[in-house]
Amino acid sequence: MSAARLVLNADDFGYDPAVTRGIVEAMRVGVVSSTTMMVNTPHTQDAAGLADGLAVGLHLNLARFRAVSLPSLEFVEAAAGALDPTFVHRETLAQLDRLEALVGRPATHVDVHKHLHRHPVVLEGLARAAAERGLPVRSIDADMRATLRAAGVPTNDAFVGDTGPTAWWTPARLREVLDALPSEGLVELMCHPGYAPTAVSSGYGAQRVVELETFLAPETRALLEARGLRFVPWS
Repeated sequence: MSAARLVLNADDFGYDPAVTRGIVEAMRVGVVSSTTMMVNTPHTQDAAGLADGLAVGLHLNLARFRAVSLPSLEFVEAAAGALDPTFVHRETLAQLDRLEALVGRPATHVDVHKHLHRHPVVLEGLARAAAERGLPVRSIDADMRATLRAAGVPTNDAFVGDTGPTAWWTPARLREVLDALPSEGLVELMCHPGYAPTAVSSGYGAQRVVELETFLAPETRALLEARGLRFVPWS
């Protein structure tokens, strides 16, 4: 039996009303233990009203919609690598502050929409902000993990999850991942449960429904219990 600490985090809380509704269901009824919230979308406020009692981190969004610290700036995903680290630092703090104002408590941790902290300038600015706030940041590979730790930022020891043309988290995939868990450390499983978006264009729509069904299924809870496992929040 693995002694690793397991976090099952649903990205994209606040992205779209139907996605948000599915995430809430996956956490309140299913086995999802954590979510990360976009705070600069047209649907952020409504999501905040559903966040009571949920473990909510920041889904730092530098890919779409407008900046919080500079509302005249509309983000474009392809331009993320050209952002200034000082701006990313300021924007991260602004998004963290907005999340706290919206849900009434600080973020549990930070991850990044579209993994844009693969860009060194984004990672540098994010790491500075996270270190100042004492918050963990999701790392998606060994190099990112080393960079964050060198900056004094706590991070996960392993990462599992992806998106694609078909749903990533199926019952079979979950079983495979649980069978291959590290024996120790913090392991984050990234997921995208939800109902198909109704207000936002997304290439990952029907796939979200499959993931939601996976995490709501009684068989999933039974699988975890049989292995003596449970998913926990980041903090």
